Amino acid sequence: MAENLFDLTGKVAVVTGANSGLGFGFARGLARAGSDVVIWGRRADKNEAAAEKLRAFGTRILTDEVDVSNEEQVVAGMARAVAEMGRVDTVVANAGFATQKPFHEMDSKTWHAMIDVAFHGAFYTLREAAKHMVARFDAGDPGGSLIICGSGSIYQGVPTLAHYAAAKGGMWSMSKTLAAELGPKAIRCNVIAPGFIITEMTMADPEIGAAITKMVEAKTPLGRAGNPDDLEGAVVYLASDMSRYHTGDALMIDGGKLNMN
Repeated sequence: MAENLFDLTGKVAVVTGANSGLGFGFARGLARAGSDVVIWGRRADKNEAAAEKLRAFGTRILTDEVDVSNEEQVVAGMARAVAEMGRVDTVVANAGFATQKPFHEMDSKTWHAMIDVAFHGAFYTLREAAKHMVARFDAGDPGGSLIICGSGSIYQGVPTLAHYAAAKGGMWSMSKTLAAELGPKAIRCNVIAPGFIITEMTMADPEIGAAITKMVEAKTPLGRAGNPDDLEGAVVYLASDMSRYHTGDALMIDGGKLNMN
């Protein structure tokens, strides 16, 4: 019988912002590969709807109402995940949103709203996960994968997204420190940097979404925009033991578009 090298049976993953969009895509890939999954999101109804879809894969699915911009909620949420699931092996810091505003018109409310979720929220989440993983290592149970949802904006300038790029770029830089600092504890940290992915968020304005999709199709070697399930392979790989020697890296998943710029 052929061996499944990427089997995640027995592993537990926490995915933030997992009730829709990219987060649900990450959670779906992990559940399909056998991982138990903890869904974090701010809306209980959306969390449960996502959980019902994931339970079809036969793994344990837990939901929790967590606003990652609230430090106390993150601390309590990670403690509940460990208590109810027994352990956490993988964390995907994904929660975020997208707003656009020219830099010279960027107000502090817009700036801080983005930083609070996409940057500070990821910091709280990864810090609490690292505490648990370090404690497991010290108790003789090593291993852990911290995964950050980055963006193509960490590599190239995208007009009207200065706040978004700052948050994603900051986490990309921090991931290298985490890789260096936590590596001796057998904890890895990597970034998945998606290109343009068709989700509820990116298509919130159908006219703008369609225009961007058409532009991406014309400039991408693979000839299309991405879908959330295009990211499943990357997150499963980084959660699996097959990536045990892979850390401090960013995987660009954009159909080759950046290569053509």
